[in-house]
Amino acid sequence: MKSILLGTAALAMTATVALAQDTVRMGTEGAYPPYNFINDAGEVDGFERELGDELCKRAEVTCEWVTNDWDSIIPNLVSGNYDTIMAGMSITPEREEVIGFTQNYTQPDPSSYLVLSGNEGIDLGGAVIAAQTGTIQAAFVAESGATLVEYATPDETVAAVRNGEADAVLADKSYLAPVADESDDVMLLEQDEMIGGGVGMGLRQSDTELKEKFDAAIQSMKDDGSLNELLVKWEIGAPF
Repeated sequence: MKSILLGTAALAMTATVALAQDTVRMGTEGAYPPYNFINDAGEVDGFERELGDELCKRAEVTCEWVTNDWDSIIPNLVSGNYDTIMAGMSITPEREEVIGFTQNYTQPDPSSYLVLSGNEGIDLGGAVIAAQTGTIQAAFVAESGATLVEYATPDETVAAVRNGEADAVLADKSYLAPVADESDDVMLLEQDEMIGGGVGMGLRQSDTELKEKFDAAIQSMKDDGSLNELLVKWEIGAPF
């Protein structure tokens, strides 16, 4: 999954405990379907919106959704601009130095390469590969020896392939597969990369009570099968 690699813990300032507030603010990117996106009505939609609303119901908290750019989504959580992150965010040791996480609500999702149609013979080792800034895919490309080009949004990475700025995109397969299915000009390579663990909800490390509530809600959805139903509905990874 997508993963911000933060190099500083200086942002870990004291913030108001979420449960002391009337409303828990759910932060998301709103630009990474099927996890999260903005629908035609201008509202947050997608797998994480549907899941998050159900988790809030089971945790018996009132929630509202806010959007934030990906590259500053963790700093703005820590500084108190919202109380959780649900944004296709992988649980990583680097981020656990700065924020807390619930248990995972998805299994690890393979990352795939999107290329122009007819370019299935590409040499990835010598290619220019686009990835969203601050993701585990970007880190993987940088370590692979290929040439990495980073972009602020997922849409920009796909555009880079189409306009010739990059030879391929590396991103979550669940994000790229619909792009390939809807267009004849791009395709997925058969090669996948397993880089990263499951996705979880990010919270401030001080919000232990809120974490416990959401952990229990996630577990209850795993136990009754409703989480698997959502994963199948939104075609995200493998069920639990």
